[in-house]
Amino acid sequence: MEELLAFNEKALIEGKKYTKKRFIYQKIHQLLKERVFIGLIGPRGVGKTVLLKQLLNEIESGFYINLETVVPEKSLYSIAEELEKKGVKYLFIDEIHFYPNFAMDLKKIYDFLSIIVVFTGSAALSLHEASYDLSRRVRIIQVPPFSFREFIFFEKDELVDALSLEQIFDEKFIREQYGKYIKFEPLFTEYLKGRNYPFTLGKTEYLPLFNNILQRILTNDILKAGMVSSEETYEIRNVLKFIGKSPVEDISYSSLSHNLGITKYKAEKYVSVLEKTFILNKVIPKGTNVMKEPKILFTIPYRLLYKDFNECIGALKEDFFVDTLHFLNKEVYYLKTTQGKKTPDYLIDDMVIEIGGKGKGISQFKGLEKKKTSILTYPGQLDNLRRPLFMLGMVEVPYLSTVNV
Repeated sequence: MEELLAFNEKALIEGKKYTKKRFIYQKIHQLLKERVFIGLIGPRGVGKTVLLKQLLNEIESGFYINLETVVPEKSLYSIAEELEKKGVKYLFIDEIHFYPNFAMDLKKIYDFLSIIVVFTGSAALSLHEASYDLSRRVRIIQVPPFSFREFIFFEKDELVDALSLEQIFDEKFIREQYGKYIKFEPLFTEYLKGRNYPFTLGKTEYLPLFNNILQRILTNDILKAGMVSSEETYEIRNVLKFIGKSPVEDISYSSLSHNLGITKYKAEKYVSVLEKTFILNKVIPKGTNVMKEPKILFTIPYRLLYKDFNECIGALKEDFFVDTLHFLNKEVYYLKTTQGKKTPDYLIDDMVIEIGGKGKGISQFKGLEKKKTSILTYPGQLDNLRRPLFMLGMVEVPYLSTVNV
């Protein structure tokens, strides 16, 4: 317990350094008033640890444990029980997925103690697999990277009004409001290059930091979470390299299998693991007579570890679009031509959206009931059909997951 006390005091001191808070902070703070445990899930580097340390400084009777750096001698339940006897009301647990069978201990703490637990995890797979044991006991909150709007807040100390998707595609409304936002468009290139993570603030070189995060995921996180064997990490590296260097339309489970000499089952497994660790995103197709292999995209900015910005800007725009819609909890599908070729067109609700370039027409997508079409462009254009791509980054993120596990 002495070691845990020392780390808790260190966390208190470190938390005082972070005076500016992410938009999600107040939502977490409000949830603490309820009798529910809170799980913060998100990529490495988005500031989950900082959030816990900030809460530790503002909430009375809190205690912080980082399970990535400390291996407790007692069970989590025993620690929580001892802390509760000392008057601790809130237990903040960082990187809980490194603790074996954490769901069992959380369930026991919830059922038999009054202490409230707030925990973080960077590997979504292990957390979602525990959903049965934690049913109705934990509220999961997604902690995404910065939206473009939040990046502006931290970089320029300006808080611009949030938009909805409906407002962006309402021509009359967006023309009236566009003057508030256009001055920020030059920052969007920086954002796409990797300024969407808090740790890049104040730095000029940050891609090496993303490479360090990726290596940590491959050599530590997925192994400790039991997602893959150590031998399979070599094949996963090859999968990432192939996806990073290939055109988006050439990627499928079949192409990964054929070019890398692995089974299609393994290709699907590796993509799933990389999606659960927030490196890749999958989008399934929609249309008539199409094969159901997904479109496979990077989360930004990981594609830039394999190609220069100017070489992959088309794919990077799609990465941003899908990444943003993912954290907005919106269902998005990609579309194929009647010949089965992937396109940069997506379906959201009843709207077909093309990413970048001039409109090609969408008459080839038979069987799709749609009311609206739009093109999101970079650099931005605004007319009856086109909207600047960067405006999508002004939509407010809901944060709360659609699933209570």
